[in-house]
Amino acid sequence: MTVPLPALGLDFGTTNTVAAIAAGTAADLVPLDAPDGEEPVFRSALCFWEDAEVRGGLASEAGPWAIREYLDFPEGSRFLQSFKSVAASASFDHANVFERRLRFEDLGALFLAKLRARARGRLNGPIARVVVGRPVAYAGSRPDEALARQRYDQVFGALGAEVHYVYEPLGAAFSYAARLSEQATILVADFGGGTSDFSVVRVDVPGAARRCVPLGHAGVGIAGDRFDQRILERLVLPLLGKGGSYRSFDKILEIPAGYFADFADWSRLALMRNRRTLAELDKLRRAALDPDAIGRMIAVIEQELGYHLYDAIGAVKRALSSAEQARFTFEGAGLRIAAEVTRDAFETWIAPDIARIDAAVDEALSRAGVAAAAIDRVFLTGGTSLTPRIRRLFAERFGAARIATGGELTSIAHGLALIGLQDDIAAWTS
Repeated sequence: MTVPLPALGLDFGTTNTVAAIAAGTAADLVPLDAPDGEEPVFRSALCFWEDAEVRGGLASEAGPWAIREYLDFPEGSRFLQSFKSVAASASFDHANVFERRLRFEDLGALFLAKLRARARGRLNGPIARVVVGRPVAYAGSRPDEALARQRYDQVFGALGAEVHYVYEPLGAAFSYAARLSEQATILVADFGGGTSDFSVVRVDVPGAARRCVPLGHAGVGIAGDRFDQRILERLVLPLLGKGGSYRSFDKILEIPAGYFADFADWSRLALMRNRRTLAELDKLRRAALDPDAIGRMIAVIEQELGYHLYDAIGAVKRALSSAEQARFTFEGAGLRIAAEVTRDAFETWIAPDIARIDAAVDEALSRAGVAAAAIDRVFLTGGTSLTPRIRRLFAERFGAARIATGGELTSIAHGLALIGLQDDIAAWTS
């Protein structure tokens, strides 16, 4: 038996969002309008600007359209990205955007509405089920899973269908299973912007009553955004005052690390552009032993250069995926940085993160009760899976012959839609 109406699979990612519609036995990605044509991958970003002709005085765009609006008018915009990272954060109450307080639920609902509007009606028809991907482990130091679920319910409930949540690597597993013609025990490793998630799944032969059986899962709140932070920490933050000192009465104290932690978090950087934070930074600038460094940080925030910084870091990270050395360049707000970065240096910077990812793989295998030698295939997915150090980690552990790839940005949505057609969907939900 199949679901009589189509099922929607939605991979709401930290960096990108992808939708797929399944009917009968097949699933298709949903093309979405972009400035240069239709694309299935929609950047998980929002841009806001003031416009007296818009109801409420606050205009907005999402996805690649948000990037275009920001690039046209950066200083008059608020550009938010990676906002999924705060879904499970109890410390995040709202974002101040042009004196408007926007909760996570407001941001998510607005983003979803903009995405649907770019689907040319493909997401407006009746849908039996919506299957939304969720990380095995949410990002953040002390993630509140129940809070994230509550927030997700408010966002995705607007789609008007029954909503189910499935671990993101399970969506990829279901998609990858369509390639297999024999039984196999697979490890799916999903590397996104905010989290790295792992699922061990037993796949039966085509036509079996239950094709896929989940065996165990694990995850860690470390992925592409953390790798970005490592580059930022080494090349940019020292020029913005990190490691510096300030004078407090007759004492010399180290500048608090909290400012730099927020600056290095793509989901929080744009939110630093508020009166209170800028006033605190200006006070710090006057007391700093190197006031120019703090002045440069203030300028980056005030001039809304976060996206340009993100883009420069992403460019050097991508270049290091295919070359042993790449050049990092960034200019703006009194900063001009040009530095050669080697892949060896980058891999040294992310070594602590790789160790935690490796430990999460061990945890997934342990929870599944499966030894590494019993894994027949390792399916790597998610944009960060293209990082050579990630691929080498799995090749060293499982052998290069067992590694499978493909559909790095789309496999999760494709599989989630197919899961939405299953009678036993409860076996997949989390």
